[in-house]
Amino acid sequence: MKRRRPALLCVLGLALLAGPLARLEAADALAPATAALPKAVAETPAARDARMKWWREARFGMFIHWGMYAVLGGKYKGEEIAPKHGAEWIMCDALLARADYEPFARQFNPVKFNADEWARTAAGAGMKYMVITSKHHDGFSMFDTKQTDYSIVRATPYGKDPMKDLAAACKRAGLKFGFYYSQLDWHHPALANNPDKKGQSAFRFNIALDKAKYVAYMKAQLRELITQYDPAVLFFDGQWVDWWTQEDGRDLEAYCRGLKPDLIINNRVGKSKPEDGDYGTPEQKIPATGLGYDWETCMTLNDNWGFRESDHNWKSAEDLIRKLVDIASKGGNFLLNVGPTAEGVIPQPSVERLGQMGQWLKVNGEAIYATQPSPCEQPKWGRFTRKAGRVYAHVFDWPAGGSLEIPAKAGKVAKAYLLADAAHAALKVEATAAGTVVALPAKAPDAIDSVVVLEVRE
Repeated sequence: MKRRRPALLCVLGLALLAGPLARLEAADALAPATAALPKAVAETPAARDARMKWWREARFGMFIHWGMYAVLGGKYKGEEIAPKHGAEWIMCDALLARADYEPFARQFNPVKFNADEWARTAAGAGMKYMVITSKHHDGFSMFDTKQTDYSIVRATPYGKDPMKDLAAACKRAGLKFGFYYSQLDWHHPALANNPDKKGQSAFRFNIALDKAKYVAYMKAQLRELITQYDPAVLFFDGQWVDWWTQEDGRDLEAYCRGLKPDLIINNRVGKSKPEDGDYGTPEQKIPATGLGYDWETCMTLNDNWGFRESDHNWKSAEDLIRKLVDIASKGGNFLLNVGPTAEGVIPQPSVERLGQMGQWLKVNGEAIYATQPSPCEQPKWGRFTRKAGRVYAHVFDWPAGGSLEIPAKAGKVAKAYLLADAAHAALKVEATAAGTVVALPAKAPDAIDSVVVLEVRE
């Protein structure tokens, strides 16, 4: 090490004399080599169940896409950029070189960011965990990293670490905290756009000029994220590039677990196969049925992950609540995204809808959290979830005749009552050859989803 110091100081000196991009590239190039790969501990099925328990019971989390791209808000030089991918992809969609995109860091100053307010918004929505972008495909780090100067701490007027504050705020609010991290990086000098591709595809399917160097950089950053912030979840993305293999994913997963054995990691750490990571990640869609393994639907509140000023296509609270119920009925989790502004504010339409979801969950959360997939096929009037000894009938469409038909697969119904009724007054039930008929009051207690609790003998 002592023999190398003069050379390192020389490189740093040249970097300080050069322009911003040259300085950043020099800092990237100096990322330390990663230590020997930590060994992942073999895990029994019981140990895996114990590790996954909180995540399986949570059912509902907040995804946050926040980065330098929020400065542009979907526009470049005053013109709206067609959202081929999303506002967070503007570097790609506008075909911006690093030298074009990099200066926007000097405009990124989220002075209105309030970590406790974000955590309260998530907790108030009934969410149990939060996952935020630590580094998206643009390569800009949203945390205090020593591997590059291209970060919110070193390249912006803000000069502080919002991830540190947010991790602490989530802990105070009783939320689990996690990071999104992209294997794809349009800024790092060890990667480049693919000359064989055109337009956006050149960015999407980039190439590795020095894969070993970039993997060492990633591992060094992930070590920082794991040791400095103690995340419960790592959500990888960008795994579709040709140079990233399933073997690379297994190596990276083992490395991260060696640093923190109880980490929960998504399947995009590899090539998104069921055997990769801990859970699947259907994006912007809900599977028709359960997947046979742990999974989580990630979805936007409007049409973009990152902040786009012109995007006002907000999903309704009714749609979002019913999506949450649908996902829980199939044994999945719902990771619902917000895209804060460059000032650090979660858009008010997002806050309003999340608040409405939280109000519904205050009454009906028992029928979502820690539930199991439905024992029955999806009824036309709604969905089912269940726990030991209980089946929850989520009634979207209140029957006009006042009779709710429950199939025999639900089990023998000993008692039925409305979850919204604090007294748990029994509803009349009648056994039939097909199952059970529950007599309901004329008016639904909730226009979006009224839950009928069925105490059953299975």
